[in-house]
Amino acid sequence: MLLQTLTSIFDHLRLLTFTGVRRICAAASRMAARPMMSAAIAGLALAGCSAEAEAPATAPRPEVGVVEIQPQRQTITTELAGRTRPRMIAEIRPQVGGIIRQRLFEEGAMVKAGQVLYQIEPAAYQAGVASAEAGLAKAEAAVVATRSTAQRSERLLRLKAMSAQENDDAQAAYKQALAEVGVAKADLTTARINLSFTRITAPIAGRVDTSSVTIGALVTANQETPLTTVQQLDPLFVDVTQSSTNLLRLKRDLVEGRLKKVGDDEAQIRLKLEDGSLYRHEGRLQFSGVTVNQGTGAVSLRALVPNPEGLLLPGMYVQAVLEEAVVEQAMLVPQQAVTRNPAGEASALVVDRESKVERRMLRVDRAIGNRWLVLEGIAPGDRVIVEGTLRIAQGETVRVVDLTERRAAPSAAAASLPGPAAR
Repeated sequence: MLLQTLTSIFDHLRLLTFTGVRRICAAASRMAARPMMSAAIAGLALAGCSAEAEAPATAPRPEVGVVEIQPQRQTITTELAGRTRPRMIAEIRPQVGGIIRQRLFEEGAMVKAGQVLYQIEPAAYQAGVASAEAGLAKAEAAVVATRSTAQRSERLLRLKAMSAQENDDAQAAYKQALAEVGVAKADLTTARINLSFTRITAPIAGRVDTSSVTIGALVTANQETPLTTVQQLDPLFVDVTQSSTNLLRLKRDLVEGRLKKVGDDEAQIRLKLEDGSLYRHEGRLQFSGVTVNQGTGAVSLRALVPNPEGLLLPGMYVQAVLEEAVVEQAMLVPQQAVTRNPAGEASALVVDRESKVERRMLRVDRAIGNRWLVLEGIAPGDRVIVEGTLRIAQGETVRVVDLTERRAAPSAAAASLPGPAAR
């Protein structure tokens, strides 16, 4: 029976943790004090406990991946969402009616101001000009006849050979003839204008859109549907939307010189296209003439951007990037290392010199790529845990794996593309 008891004790020694082993060994010591157990058996039990006590089982330390934070030079930017708009747009409509005889442009081509786009059949309008010219000639002939009569009546009146009434009638007829000449000249001018309207020209230089009519189509004066559209795309406008609060901050930064200033109430910007690439030409963001939308509290701003290659098209979604400042000693922490509590306070787990986990409360400014710009809470050389945070607790000793070199390349690429403001 004693041998079975001893066997059971050693079975428990193999199965239990180090804490359990200590309890079993204490029990063996009490059994050794009993008179019924021999000294040899008790010594054997205690020797086993001593061997187990000398080699306690220790669990391996959890492994975490860290990134060492070092200060670096970082440009601070703000992004404003917007869409491109043509600087000028002209809808081409006929000013006289008729049949389209010719289309004199290639769809999508660049046209000059005054270039003829359509030719309306001019025959009827040429006839109108001829008729107006004949009417003018008739009126001018009537002036010659009435002028002679008026001059003769004045001489006869002085000789008292004509009554004053007859002289007044002659003078009135002459003036009426002069007026008829004026009417005829106006009719001729109108006829010539209508004839010129048969040649539909581009009022501005720009890119012409597709045509809505073909040769032989009947058009009417000032019709609702335009024949085509001409848009000036170099330079073009970018309309961006910003909250009134951020607008006040941007204007303050402009006045204080933190934004690159290119003119009165204008700031320098760069565009980021839909595919994430940066547009090569810089533009100017204008802060004048804005109105706050009472429903949304947003403000529409307008930027003027060069477009010599025609890469930007009307209606494209872009991001206007403003360079606000350059931070010489920026502390950038990977976003996955930062967590927030229910109060919204940011924090991160840091490994100290003794490989123990410590929680740091952070003051975060904004996102830059896939990292946060931290203003307080992180010092140069701190090792921030980015992997394995779910397997550890504060104050625990861990085994550190440095991920700084592995993350250097993607972090550098992400830093070159500014993220949205976190304010």
